[in-house]
Amino acid sequence: MRSRKIVRTEKAPAAVGPYSQGVVAEGVLFTAMQIPLDPTTGTIVGPDDTAAQARRVLENVKAIVEAAGSSLDQVVKVSVYLQDIADFAAVNAVYAEYFPQDAPARAAMAVAALPRGARVAMEAIALAP
Repeated sequence: MRSRKIVRTEKAPAAVGPYSQGVVAEGVLFTAMQIPLDPTTGTIVGPDDTAAQARRVLENVKAIVEAAGSSLDQVVKVSVYLQDIADFAAVNAVYAEYFPQDAPARAAMAVAALPRGARVAMEAIALAP
C-alpha cells in the first residue's frame, strides 16, 4: 500500500488555501511554496529587505521539514522564486547559511510576481522517514 501523510506545524504559516504545508509520499517530503510570512502574525517579514525575507522563508521551510521528522541536511532539491533576479546574490548569501555544505540541487528563477508582494519564495523536496 502506498503511504501519504499530511504535514502540519504551527512553526510555519498556516495554509491560506486548499493545500497542505507539506506532504510525505513514499518517504519523500514535498513542501508547499513558502513566502516570508511570520507564522505568528501572518504578516510579510522585511517588506524591503530581501535577505530578511529569504531567512524567514528558509525558517518556514525548515519548520515544515522538521515537522515531517526530517532535517535540512535531507533536502535534495529547492526551487527559489525571485520577484527580481537582481536579488539573487542576497538570497544566495542567506541560503548558504542554511546549506553550508553538500547543498541540495536548486533552481532559481525570476517570476512576474509573488503572493502578498513577497520578494522571494521557496519550496523544497526532502527525504523523510
